[in-house]
Amino acid sequence: MVADTVFQKNLGSTWNAENGSAMVIVEPGYRAGMLAADWADGKQPVLTLVSRFATRDYSVDPGSRPASVAAPYDLRTYVRPTELLPTDGIVRSTADDIVKGVKTDVNKARAIYAWVVENTFRDPKTRGCGVGDVKTMLESKSMGGKCADINGAFVALARAAGVPARDVYGVRVADSLRGYKSLGKSGNITKAQHCRAEFHASGIGWVPVDPGDVRKVALEEEPGGLPLSHEKVHKAREYLFGNWEMNWLAYNTAHDVALPKSSRKPVSYLMYPQCETADGRLDSLDPDNFRYEVTARELTST
Repeated sequence: MVADTVFQKNLGSTWNAENGSAMVIVEPGYRAGMLAADWADGKQPVLTLVSRFATRDYSVDPGSRPASVAAPYDLRTYVRPTELLPTDGIVRSTADDIVKGVKTDVNKARAIYAWVVENTFRDPKTRGCGVGDVKTMLESKSMGGKCADINGAFVALARAAGVPARDVYGVRVADSLRGYKSLGKSGNITKAQHCRAEFHASGIGWVPVDPGDVRKVALEEEPGGLPLSHEKVHKAREYLFGNWEMNWLAYNTAHDVALPKSSRKPVSYLMYPQCETADGRLDSLDPDNFRYEVTARELTST
């Protein structure tokens, strides 16, 4: 993330593009920062990026104190539809049904959060973090997926209900200290990408949520899975409305991202390394053939 937040501080990055060149580019729509590198034909492309950062757990009580209040421009950004998160049609009608008779941004968000937790499921067959095509999920009544699908559903439904909301794309960087085996990853985190979500409540500010991880606990915390009524799932459900454990690094909140110098279609979200050659765009969900690795190491803790 280009700007520091209440939960994350950028301590600087260094990089080396062997046989090529690299520079930081900030995407204008969402202010998403990215490191873009180029190599000439015939050069072996090797890029190394090292980032240092500090995080602290993020907690907002929606009923009591102000959080990070957004400027009006930011709020307009986070009520707009995106290609995969429309706010009309079936998304709007579903949101209207969920929040019918409900007042205040917080209560609308709470109703949508409960609906998403109860009507989605984590599908282990989904590649990566999922596509996040909310309209297709609702039309097909196939509500399985992973974090980009489940948390994307929360964001699209919240926006359709008039509540500013955003996906926050990132990666797990450490084990959970809250006792959840399924909600942490350290060391080699190449496949540990995870998106979360926030909504903005009038007079309060941004509030963290993560219905996707509630469903991850239900599926993965114990062999054979757990029902929503299980104590571990219930505790995760209560905690993840208003809180994030920050064993996770936030990258950006961007959608429909045009990659630098690319003539191809924008990516729906930017959470994986991307690469293009003269033959086309490589598969970002295939790190063995794309050949990238992401690792994390804790420097200090308090």
